[in-house]
Amino acid sequence: MSRDTEGQHGVQSLEIGISILRAITQGHRSMMLKDIAAAADMPASKVHRYMVSLVRSGLVDQDPMTSRYDLGPFALTVGLVAVDRLDRVGLGLSAIAELRDEINETTALAVWGNTGAVIVRSERPRRPITVNVVTGTALNTLTSASGRVFAAWLPKAVVAPLIARELMTPELPPEVRTASAVDAMLNLARQQGVAAVTDYHLVPGVAAVAAPVFDAKNEITLSVLAIGVKGMIDLSLEGAVVSALKRSALKLSRRLGYVEGASVTKLAP
Repeated sequence: MSRDTEGQHGVQSLEIGISILRAITQGHRSMMLKDIAAAADMPASKVHRYMVSLVRSGLVDQDPMTSRYDLGPFALTVGLVAVDRLDRVGLGLSAIAELRDEINETTALAVWGNTGAVIVRSERPRRPITVNVVTGTALNTLTSASGRVFAAWLPKAVVAPLIARELMTPELPPEVRTASAVDAMLNLARQQGVAAVTDYHLVPGVAAVAAPVFDAKNEITLSVLAIGVKGMIDLSLEGAVVSALKRSALKLSRRLGYVEGASVTKLAP
């Protein structure tokens, strides 16, 4: 066997082991050997040989009582280190730049701070009439698109005090003047996957739509926005802007470790 062939064989073995690990990960629970083999589309005898090494390495653990396999302590360590090293804002900045190029509208990235949603960066489109968003702008929870997105998916204990305080503010838009109206608005945001403000009451003439970005814990960590001039930006759910926004948020969520279809932390109705 040549050295080149030996090297290629080693890489192939690693890929097989990774495919087995992927099958275990996608199982969402501990699995029997035959189930792992079926998920990996391999003979059980072959999978068992790899399992011996995976268990020794700590990537896989076997319950001696049930003989079921699951991810081991070293797999957990690798996952935690990978998550810790992810730069969520850095990845978000790239995402909003790509989104801006696709929809040719102002895009922005927001995080949740001590007093609510805050804009951390925006990207201006190449068009004569645009909306300028200032970095560091604090957004109202009930009347901004990003504020509504965070309120819809953050735990109730986090956002309830802010919502209660803002409900005492005079001249709120009709859809958020009462607690029941707020619940209905947040339920709609969760159903549609986005929250939109067709005319921001603090800055008349500005319309925006926001989508949530989830992390590896399936918790909201960022909000991606598309912002434009009222009457000039299409905020329809099936329109190009909202569709691109949803794709961008989902792509970024996956990059941050989110598993599509998993339950996410959100404000209870």
